[in-house]
Amino acid sequence: MTVVPLPARDAGGAAAGSASDTRPGAGVAEEDGAGPSRAVAIRGLTKTYAGTKQEPPKTALKGIDLDVPRGAFFGLLGPNGAGKSTLINILAGLVDKTAGTVRVWNHDIDRERRAAKMAIGIVPQELNIDPFFTPRQLLDLQSGLYGLRRSEYRTAEILEAVGLTDKANAYARTLSGGMRRRLLIGKALLHSPPIVVLDEPTAGVDVELRKNLWTYMRALNAAGTTILLTTHYLEEAERLCDTIAIIDEGELIACAPTVDLVARLDTKDIVVTVEDDLGAVPAALGQFDVILAAPRRLVFRCRRSVNRVREIVEAIHAARLVIADLSTTEGRLEDVFLALTRDRQKAVT
Repeated sequence: MTVVPLPARDAGGAAAGSASDTRPGAGVAEEDGAGPSRAVAIRGLTKTYAGTKQEPPKTALKGIDLDVPRGAFFGLLGPNGAGKSTLINILAGLVDKTAGTVRVWNHDIDRERRAAKMAIGIVPQELNIDPFFTPRQLLDLQSGLYGLRRSEYRTAEILEAVGLTDKANAYARTLSGGMRRRLLIGKALLHSPPIVVLDEPTAGVDVELRKNLWTYMRALNAAGTTILLTTHYLEEAERLCDTIAIIDEGELIACAPTVDLVARLDTKDIVVTVEDDLGAVPAALGQFDVILAAPRRLVFRCRRSVNRVREIVEAIHAARLVIADLSTTEGRLEDVFLALTRDRQKAVT
């Protein structure tokens, strides 16, 4: 997959205002020559789906306040049914919000709907491609739907960027799953949006495609495009995103730089491999929070802020065990995610 970073369109914006103001027009971001300071500004976003005879109304988003900085690689995480898709669909103009304000590249999605849509490109999870069109035809059609003049079409450029030039005239139904995913990315980039939303882009794709996709997205982000990623692969989010927000049951429960979020969990594992098989944790190690993860592997759970390595090693020697290997594993984003969402579940029950 050829990596050809594409410059983001200067979408302009409205006058600056206060980010903390919740009145109409709030969230207006200060601008410089590169665009607004916040690519997306959300205040008090609420969405309630109408009920039916069988089910009561359901509130999917409950007063969300969220800023996505310009140029960020931003992760939006949450369990199934947390409200992520509803939020993305509101940004895309596919779902109407119930209350609150949303600005995309400083354009209010209610009063400047067309400009807001031009500022964002969505890569959906589903492979929604017409099988009877070629990639060239699909990209030309998408360009027309965005109102671009023929002289503004970037079909050849996009095909080269996503590595599909040699498949430009092949029917979409003949493309592999990876090629179809790249074609979706191309469709999202046609109008040079300063913001690209990736909705579960690696769900069900192979390792090679995943690697190529992230290489391309990193290059795109380095060129100035703001990336908003939703994914259930938390290790990908931790590796790629500089900032992460977590939504659970329609509420924003965390939003911080990734390193700060991971640092909230003051835990680490010290993994010790011994030379002989064990049937249980030796009584001499009972003072520690330790489990026997395998016949020869002991895992000690400790506070990251307290160094207990020497104490653990001395206790192992006192138990007449010979250490074959020792390693430490710091807390991960997955641990923080589970801790935050499980705490909320416990509070409810």
